[in-house]
Amino acid sequence: MRKHEARIATILRKPTLTKGVEIVARFEKPACNSPYPRHFFAPREQFDLRRSTGAPRDVGIRAIRRITQHNRSSRSGLVACRIAGAVGLIFATPVVAETAPPQGSIIVEGNRRVDAETVRSYFKANPDGHFDEAARDAALKALIATGLFEKVSIERAGERLVVHLSEAPVLDRVAFEGNKKVKDADLAAAVESKARGSLQRATVQSDVSRIIEAYRRAGRTEVHVDPQIIDRGNGRVDLVYAITEGAKTPVRQIDFTGNKAFGKRQLSAVIKTSATHMLSFLTGGNIYDPDRVAQDQEQLRRYYRSKGYADVSIPSAKAEYDPAAKGFTLNFAIDEGPLYHFREVTVTCNIPGMDCDRLRALPTARAGAVFDGNALDKTTELLAIEMAKLGYPFAEATPRLTRDAATQRIDVAFVIEQGPRAYIERIEIRGNTRTRDYVIRREFDIAEGDPYNKTLIDRAERRLKNLNYFKTVKVSNRPGSAPDHVILDVEAVDQATGDFNIAGGYSTVDGALVEVKLGERNFYGTGKNLQSVFTYGQYARGINLAASEPYFLGTKVAAGIELFGRQTDANSYQSYGSTTYGARLQLGTPITEEIGVQWRYAIYNQDITLSPNSSGLTPSLAVRQAAAAGPTWVSAPGSVTTYSTLDDAKSPTSGIRSQLSQDLAGLGGDVKFLKTTEDVRYYKSLNSDLVGMVRAQGGYVTGWGGQQVPLMNNFFGGPTMVRGFAPNGFGPRDLTPGTTMDNVGGSAYWATTAELQSAIPGIPNEYGLRATAFVDAGSVFRYSGSTAGLQVANKNVVRSSVGAGLTWASPFGALTVDYAVPLTKAAYDVVQPLRFSAGGF
Repeated sequence: MRKHEARIATILRKPTLTKGVEIVARFEKPACNSPYPRHFFAPREQFDLRRSTGAPRDVGIRAIRRITQHNRSSRSGLVACRIAGAVGLIFATPVVAETAPPQGSIIVEGNRRVDAETVRSYFKANPDGHFDEAARDAALKALIATGLFEKVSIERAGERLVVHLSEAPVLDRVAFEGNKKVKDADLAAAVESKARGSLQRATVQSDVSRIIEAYRRAGRTEVHVDPQIIDRGNGRVDLVYAITEGAKTPVRQIDFTGNKAFGKRQLSAVIKTSATHMLSFLTGGNIYDPDRVAQDQEQLRRYYRSKGYADVSIPSAKAEYDPAAKGFTLNFAIDEGPLYHFREVTVTCNIPGMDCDRLRALPTARAGAVFDGNALDKTTELLAIEMAKLGYPFAEATPRLTRDAATQRIDVAFVIEQGPRAYIERIEIRGNTRTRDYVIRREFDIAEGDPYNKTLIDRAERRLKNLNYFKTVKVSNRPGSAPDHVILDVEAVDQATGDFNIAGGYSTVDGALVEVKLGERNFYGTGKNLQSVFTYGQYARGINLAASEPYFLGTKVAAGIELFGRQTDANSYQSYGSTTYGARLQLGTPITEEIGVQWRYAIYNQDITLSPNSSGLTPSLAVRQAAAAGPTWVSAPGSVTTYSTLDDAKSPTSGIRSQLSQDLAGLGGDVKFLKTTEDVRYYKSLNSDLVGMVRAQGGYVTGWGGQQVPLMNNFFGGPTMVRGFAPNGFGPRDLTPGTTMDNVGGSAYWATTAELQSAIPGIPNEYGLRATAFVDAGSVFRYSGSTAGLQVANKNVVRSSVGAGLTWASPFGALTVDYAVPLTKAAYDVVQPLRFSAGGF
């Protein structure tokens, strides 16, 4: 038997056998009484028998001897079984295992920080134990892909592989120099090279492209980036990106193709991007920004859908750089489609037990009206909210449109169905480097753990965009940790929210004036709004400090405080001066999307001062009596109820805005009166460049508790009611001879306006200039003070005028010049055909 063992050992020592072997057959019942255990012929750990490993060369002999020593006393009867086992070992198929190669077969050179065994782990031998070209190439690519080495080479030395390494330096610091328009934090977030990481040349080049892209989004395409590597020794370097920003790349021209219903001027007013003009350095809207252009496409689409074009599409917005003009030409391609009207609007419930009659009263779209995509969105939101109140949080309202191309009518069916049961696992917010997370979260009507409702999520996205805190806002979702869980991803990129304006001008009321405005509408990312305005004019001086919190104490109540002071001097329109200072507290409560109520409390001190009169005339008795009464405190709680369906609060073209204000003075203070005013405006787009506006306003004030209304709290007729008349130009007037014949104010007024607003032909819309033609009419009447010693003209005479005006929406505020000719007036009224006025946005 020993000669068989010796022969097997000789075979096992052959250098060609470099892998261990294992038996893959298992005997259920041995053919003979074998001394080997039953699992001897089962798969076993392989033997690595290479001569180069330094392992004992007689491992095969020892393995067999351990087996044969099991029962030598029965050796004579088991020779056949031993031979069968040996033959099985010889001819069994080798089994390859992906283990690391032995240490001696791969030599690693040049490594300083990376362990040699880590390098060897990237090599996978072939079944025969060798490394062919494919295996070496795979290892080479894997080592380079780690990013830990600048250079890797592999060569063969006999039966060994030698790996030559040049480790990549470690980055001590990644810095940016020369950048002024893009902050370090924004650039650091854009690049992939990070401190304490390794220096990778390919990554650096990619980072250069990322920096250029960041500047391109900021409107600078002429930026140059030079990466500089500073050696700090001991395998450590600093990486510095030297940036030459270059000038901003403007948009020189904006064109629209395919537009028939609306002209270039009207569409230009819809988008935020504007062509370069002489005031572009103040507005900044002419800088090319691909993100803003994408938003403009969506704005155009929504605008068309709100005007009846249900099939509109904006397939492209091409920006072509013109080297001669050193700017972009932007072209929006528009496919309008036909104009549609609503024919039938229904609500269909497919959920048993739901009160559908309650839902059918909610749609804002009405049969026969021009198709309005905004009305569909509002109705979908209202239905989603109402269904959640009814106990159906997963119910979905889907507007299904049926078009009749022949009659250009659309049937809308809001189909109520049970949606998939999914819950919000969490809301993850990214990109907001300044705005706090809670400012973003509070715009959502849903939170973690609530049922997933796409309508409410879309509503939150619109709210975030309307905040004007962010450059871009995008809300998306992805699967959560369970099939019925959803993760919301909110990406909001902050933008500048501070304001600093210095304006100078002339007003027919205040004379020459200078105004300084400093504000921040997202103070330290908390959503708080701080504003300060300082005014110094020829006849007036003032200061106004205001702060507001849109979500007071975490509720949907907006709270604000305002401190104000104003001083006026006697001028050609009044013989007295005045001083007013005080504070106002406000609480705003939204009722619906269109209706809001603001509760307020004001306490202020008011005083009339008399100045020497160069004409030698005596001020009116009512004025002298008010001045003699001295300063008075007014303490007045009040409310303002606003209803608005305007499409644009700043430059409306359609919709209604109604505002009812009431103030009750007498909760403390020195005076008691009730003051009520109402102002209603209706806008309608007449064509692509023409908007019609009709306005009606009125008010009434009365004393209570046996007191009269103070002079300063009356109504005074002027250009804010009927243009063409001077400030305090009409209303009850003291006509006593030898006096200054001051306007003493009335307790009631009314006024109406019909106005056409249009862009000016030949002047780009980006200039913000609009022309108006108007007809005004109104009156102030019913003097409520004492008439003893006075000759008060107190008739309800209708004053009217016709005229034209020009308004410039400047960066400093709305500047207006009007010229009006009075048509009807009283003989004692004071007219002023030409008027200049300035006001903040």
